[in-house]
Amino acid sequence: MAEAITIARPYAEAIFKTALAKQTLNLWSDMLLAMTSIANDESVKAIEGNPGVSAKQLTEIFIESCKDKLNDEGRNLIVAMAGNSRLAILPQVRELFEQLKAQHEGVLEAKIVSAFALDSEQLSKLIANLERKFKHKIEAQVSIDPELIGGVKVEVGDEILDGSVRGKLEAMAISLKS
Repeated sequence: MAEAITIARPYAEAIFKTALAKQTLNLWSDMLLAMTSIANDESVKAIEGNPGVSAKQLTEIFIESCKDKLNDEGRNLIVAMAGNSRLAILPQVRELFEQLKAQHEGVLEAKIVSAFALDSEQLSKLIANLERKFKHKIEAQVSIDPELIGGVKVEVGDEILDGSVRGKLEAMAISLKS
């Protein structure tokens, strides 16, 4: 998956720069969402790798499926990505674009994984602490993973803060082996 992210990054950065210059960040968010929903469709995935389906045919499928949701620049992106066999990485392009947009707007996305459900007070305190640490507004996605045993694991951008019991046990096991 790291390879897809590496390939997607230049596309996302170019889209972001264009959208920022033309003040169309929200429009691009909507267009990328539409494109990604088509890219994630199982029937489209099945024909993407098919050598019997040309880039032009795939482009037509994408553009027809998105209909009124794309402007000329969105259609040009589909043409360019289809011509380079890159339509499969649209979900990663969208993810990176949304990260750039959130950073521009002063918002960071945090993925919080907890061993147990957090009540609203615990979550509020955790988010407040993260906002102080990162000096940005934090938008959190919370999930539960009982395999953590206890504590939480937080991912903000490339930084991972592992305060889980499982993480501490793994770190202890590594230090005992070395």
